Amino acid sequence: MGGRDGGTVAAGSGAPAGAPDGSIPPRPDAPQAVPGGDTGSDLRRRRLTVLSGPSGVGKSTVVAEIRRAHPEVWLSVSVTTRPPRPGEKHGVQYFFVDDAGFDRLVGDGELLEWAEFAGNRYGTPRAPVVERLAAGVPVLLEIDLQGARQVRRAMPEARLVFLAPPSWDELVRRLVGRGTEPPEVIERRLDAARVELAAEKEFDLTLVNTSVQGVCEELLALMTNQSPD
Repeated sequence: MGGRDGGTVAAGSGAPAGAPDGSIPPRPDAPQAVPGGDTGSDLRRRRLTVLSGPSGVGKSTVVAEIRRAHPEVWLSVSVTTRPPRPGEKHGVQYFFVDDAGFDRLVGDGELLEWAEFAGNRYGTPRAPVVERLAAGVPVLLEIDLQGARQVRRAMPEARLVFLAPPSWDELVRRLVGRGTEPPEVIERRLDAARVELAAEKEFDLTLVNTSVQGVCEELLALMTNQSPD
């Protein structure tokens, strides 16, 4: 899925194609629940995993590594009002829509969560997530604090994972070292990071990103564990 901190990862060759007006057609290859199965029970066993954390902590890097090594993990493709960056494709990194299209998605209840960041809106299409959870597919969402809180309300059984930096100084170094944004944007990200770090206690568990491989292994173990605990 697309990250809220500017990092993005492809969601696989079967990513759904959308339309700039906000419509996201159903996937013809979407997995279905087992006929006669207990969909509610399946949802409880295969918990949605939400990865969040401050901008610059490395969420998109972790998600990209999981997607590379474990393509069986399904990553949601976010919809955003942010203009595409060079190399980004509609329906792969993000669904790119205008404000009117996003408003329609919100009004029709088609988003599991949505949030505004740095003047742009981002959201998670609801139907694909529900379909894959019902089919027993491990689903990972990479979203910001606002989105994680909305998912908590919409799906209380979801597992919320907070990705923390080794230290505040390291987080600042990563943000400033990008060199991709003007100082005022970096300052806004640092202000947001302070708020996000203070919300760590709202999450079910914390993983400290000292090693991308180590975090990936722990996260994968959580996602492939069918237990509701």
